[in-house]
Amino acid sequence: MPQQVDYAKNDVETNREEGSPFTSSLDAKTRSGGVDHGIDVKAVLESSQIEDILTDTVAVRRLVRKIDFRLIPCLALCYSFALIDRVNLPNARIAGMDEDLELSVGSRYSLISMIFFVPYIVFQFPSNIAIRKLGAMWWLPSLVVCWGAVMIGFGFTHTWDQLLGLRVILGILEAGFYPGCVFLLSCWYVRYEVQKRFSAFYLMALLSSGFSSILAYGLMQMKGLGGLNGWRWIFIMEGIVTCLLGFMLYFAIIDFPDKATKPGLVSKKGFLSTEEAAIALARIQRDRGDAVVDKLTIPTIARHLKDWKVWEFAWLYLLNNVVTYSFGFFLPIILRNDMGFSVALSQVLSFPPYVFAAIVIAYIGDRTQTRGPLLILNCLVAIVGVSMMAFLTRPRDRYAGVFLGVAGANTNVPSLLSYMHNNIVGQMKRSISSALLIGGGAIGGIAATNIFRQQDAPAYTPAMITVLCTQAVTVLHVLKNFWVFKRRNAMVDRGEGVVEGQVGFKYTL
Repeated sequence: MPQQVDYAKNDVETNREEGSPFTSSLDAKTRSGGVDHGIDVKAVLESSQIEDILTDTVAVRRLVRKIDFRLIPCLALCYSFALIDRVNLPNARIAGMDEDLELSVGSRYSLISMIFFVPYIVFQFPSNIAIRKLGAMWWLPSLVVCWGAVMIGFGFTHTWDQLLGLRVILGILEAGFYPGCVFLLSCWYVRYEVQKRFSAFYLMALLSSGFSSILAYGLMQMKGLGGLNGWRWIFIMEGIVTCLLGFMLYFAIIDFPDKATKPGLVSKKGFLSTEEAAIALARIQRDRGDAVVDKLTIPTIARHLKDWKVWEFAWLYLLNNVVTYSFGFFLPIILRNDMGFSVALSQVLSFPPYVFAAIVIAYIGDRTQTRGPLLILNCLVAIVGVSMMAFLTRPRDRYAGVFLGVAGANTNVPSLLSYMHNNIVGQMKRSISSALLIGGGAIGGIAATNIFRQQDAPAYTPAMITVLCTQAVTVLHVLKNFWVFKRRNAMVDRGEGVVEGQVGFKYTL
């Protein structure tokens, strides 16, 4: 076996240096007039050399590391500012925006928080189609630059309805980024690699965004500079940083595997060589059989939408995001007005619970190749934490509950993404499912902004009970799926049929 691995490795190196029939045939099909149009996926999958190349485990590991170090940090860094830009309202509110724009009148604050999610939901699906048509290396950076410019505009609003209008535009622009990131990541990794990558992406962004409260506290100290209040500088400076990150992303982001050999904006070489792209595509094809992009037609969309799982995954994400957005929009306010911490401490104490949301759950999930049990465990952790927040009396005990609530709900975000992607086959079906799932999460954001009513402040007890109910319902759904998926897998084992139209494919419990 070592000799076989060495031979495959040497063969790949020889292909790079001298060219081989395999490389030449691909190059002939992917180049026209000296311009690289991306790798010919069909040629890769029909090549007899693919399995030989995949036996080179060293080359495969090297490729996966190369993808990890390039793709995940870029996406996580920009998504962290998407989260910061999306949920920095409570920080700005207690820094003076409430008085300047009179946000405590009626339901103004809840409306401004909620309105973001309406266009965010509507534009999910067309955005996920656009990223496949236009390419990730153009689509994602453009979105980041544009919403950064909108955030700068937040700092110069003078009435609450101006802020409302800018939140609508922000929702349109951000609608394409998160589902685009999720879809792009899912196209690069096999099923039992994906949760660690989703978790690394999400939790890196989460930790960075958790730092937003401390960042906001620092920026509000600029009060008076240029005659502007401190809350305005929160938006202006964070918007400037977002724009800079967007411009950097033009040079750093990589495209889908079948386009990874195309030159970037600066380098004349693509991110991957022809052989590396072949390995990436072959891994996906061998794992779930959908390396080839299927055509998106109206009948195809209708067929995918008839699958109950597509809708249930969106529903589960909705339930979970009621909790995550509740913490995102109202935690600093609860710490300040209900638990009695100072403005400074309310900003600073919002950060540590996000650090506590550890990545170990995702590692266990990929190693054991399970999803449902970990979803249930995280729900139970969240239930305990939110119950402590809602029903204990001492602030320090209630603050301990914040740690458990934040950890349980936020760790379930990558777990739910993996749960969906492990049980869906087909690039376009996963694109549709990603858009619906994240749209469902946005509806969860709308619910979160409306269950925390002004008349229930400062304890928001009815909202806390609603949050507990969402976690209990999630547990019931996952238990039901144990029974359904296990029966379907047993049918496959008996040779009585296939699931997801893919021979040999089985659901992940």
